[in-house]
Formats: sequence, C-alpha cells, structure tokens
Amino acid sequence: MREGLLIKRAVSNIVPYGMQGFVFNARRPQFADWRVRRALAHLFDFEWTNKNLFFGQYLRCKSYFANSELASEGMPAGDELAVLERFRGRIPDTVFKEPYTPPAYAGDGNIRDGLRAALAQLKEAGWEFKDGRMLELKSGRALRVEALFQSQSIERVVLPLAQNLKRIGIPMELRLVDPAQYEKRIEKFDYDLIIQEWLQSESPGNEQRSMWSSAAAGTDGSQNYIGVNDKAIDELIDLVIAAPDRPQLVARVKALDRVLLHHHFVVPGWYTADDRILYWDKFGLPEPHKRGTSFRHWWYDAAKAQRLKGHIRSQP
Repeated sequence: MREGLLIKRAVSNIVPYGMQGFVFNARRPQFADWRVRRALAHLFDFEWTNKNLFFGQYLRCKSYFANSELASEGMPAGDELAVLERFRGRIPDTVFKEPYTPPAYAGDGNIRDGLRAALAQLKEAGWEFKDGRMLELKSGRALRVEALFQSQSIERVVLPLAQNLKRIGIPMELRLVDPAQYEKRIEKFDYDLIIQEWLQSESPGNEQRSMWSSAAAGTDGSQNYIGVNDKAIDELIDLVIAAPDRPQLVARVKALDRVLLHHHFVVPGWYTADDRILYWDKFGLPEPHKRGTSFRHWWYDAAKAQRLKGHIRSQP
C-alpha cells in the first residue's frame, strides 16, 4: 500500500470530558473520612500506569470538568473566590490555602514517598499499621477494600494499586461480576470501590443534582456513586443552576469543582484530549473545530478516491 493512502489523525478539542477514576463509596464507614480517601490516593502510580500500560497516551484528570474552561486551577480568584467565600467554614479549608494536586511520581514504580504519606494520613485518621494489617485504633477493625468491576481488561490497571495497598496492610479483593450483576450493585450502591466516570457538557445545569446532591445520595440508580451528602455542595449546585450569565456560570462551576476535589472523593484517573480516527484518505475535511471532529462535515473527494483504486480490498 502506498504511503499516505491510509491516515491516522489526532484532532485536539476542548470538549469537556469530566472526571474518571477510582471512586470511593463514602456511604461505607471506612471511606467516610476524607483523610482515608486521600491516603489511598497516594498509592495509585498514574505515571507508571500511563507509561507501561497506556503507552503514554493519557493525561491525568485534575478536575471534574477536565479539558474545559470550567475546570478549576491554581488558587481561586475573582468571581470564583467570591462564591467560595460564602461557604468559608463549611467547605475544606484547603480550598483557600492550596491548589488541588493529585499525587505524582517519576513513573519508575518507586512510590516510597507516597507510602509514607499514606501511612501518616491514615495515622492521623485513627488507623495504624500493626502485625501486617491496617487497624482502626478505636474499633480494632481491619481496613480492607473490594474493587468491583465488570471487565477483565481493567484488572491490569487495578492490580498495581492492589499491590501497593497490600504493602501497608490493606488487602484489596478484585471482584469481577457479570454485567447484569454489576449494574444491579451499582444501582444499589453495593460496592467499596469502582472505576467510574462523569461526562460533562459545556453548560452544566440540573444534571449536577443527580451527580452530587444529598437527595441523589439516597436515590437508587442516581449518578451520585460517591454518596456525596453535603449541604454546602447542595447550595453550590443550586448556584450553578441559577447562574444568570456565562461568566457567573463558569465561576460557580469552578467553585463546585474545587470543593469536590478538596473532599478527595476519588482517585483521579485519566483521559485523552484528542479524537483518534483511522480512515481512508478519500475525504475532504474542514479545519479542526474546538468541539472535536464531526463526520457530518466531511465530504467525499473524487480525486482522492481515484488514487485509492486497486489499493482497497473488499471484505471476504
């Protein structure tokens, strides 16, 4: 086949992705404390995973509105800070003190600093590594995690995390179930940890209630997989829905994003900012659009198609 007859094209876009990652069920007592959730986040080596399993194709999720102008970054300022000030004392203090940054490593598999940070965070939360197990000092119960998933392909991503948890005395059971059972357990919030995603639009609104509201936390089948049950977040959602204009919508969504991040509800995962397309070079294409690629705007180019004659084999 002549060079150039088949093209692989990656088109950058700014369509909001949202958040994907390991999701803790905060309805479970062992995950109700943000310090426990934050501690376990130190044990996911995204850089090693991206390098060795994903061929370096992905970016780290650092926002619930990743890949968009709605994502919070740096320190809050301007209208976003004004929104957050209304909730000072009712949201994590770190919102005003430091940017949210997920743990990051060199990609060589060495996460000793992360292990030490996790142990320190767990100790602060009332847990202690003793006799090879992570024990809660108050009750004596052992910390253990069941990761629920429905596809064996995800096992290769979860196993390194399980190995790191084991190093500090936390056994993780990988529970593979069939799709029907998985859907039922998700619907009933019957899990410790899952890999899940929330996709977002450029104009967030009422759907945020299904994702983060206190009402949704107790509603079977909602997208509040975490079990977020926080009045300040409920009020932030109401502010997003009632935003009078685009600048206020952006500021309010950023404020909501920042508060969700600083509660450490998830171990952020990965996403791609590109559309990856494989196609025969017989089409005319418009300039890449900020919302990505739409095949509706491609057209058949007879001259290009003529070059392909004799090179495309029909399917048997």
